[in-house]
Amino acid sequence: MNHPNPPSKPSWRKPTGMFIILGIITLLAWVIGSQSDVIGGWPIWLQAIVYLILGTIWIAPLRPLLIWMETGKWRE
Repeated sequence: MNHPNPPSKPSWRKPTGMFIILGIITLLAWVIGSQSDVIGGWPIWLQAIVYLILGTIWIAPLRPLLIWMETGKWRE
């Protein structure tokens, strides 16, 4: 039985990209966690805003990285 789209060879970019994503998350968690003494002294409402913003920053570099993982190009 012939498949119209045979499976392609696995790409090295996907595991590499996965490790880069894990590295970004680890680095940001370490940097943000190291500031917990400073941020911990702020009012709770300000801490919530800061952690909300910092918790979403790591998403910014993911789009070009995910495009690269799929296509091998940094832009569409």
